[in-house]
Amino acid sequence: MAITKQYLKSKPICKVTFIVPAKEANNVSVAGEFNEWNTEATILKKLKNGTFKGTIDLPKDNKFEFKYVVDGEWTNEIEADGYQWNDFAAADNSLLVV
Repeated sequence: MAITKQYLKSKPICKVTFIVPAKEANNVSVAGEFNEWNTEATILKKLKNGTFKGTIDLPKDNKFEFKYVVDGEWTNEIEADGYQWNDFAAADNSLLVV
């Protein structure tokens, strides 16, 4: 799994690209504070090599909790900027700092 960030010079925006290697998976999405934890709002596209990839624009100078949803199973990003305990989920969430 990987995250890349590209900051725009003309706007206070960061283009965040999520890459999830999941050859056996049928569906991968990203759910987090930036899309109100909607598992259908940010669906990643499956590439020919079996990885899933998607890019979203986020306002810079913010922190967002998120998780991947791989075929219905919630999982953290191992290369996240950190982890944040969430009482509602009773688990750590991945943390994205832009």
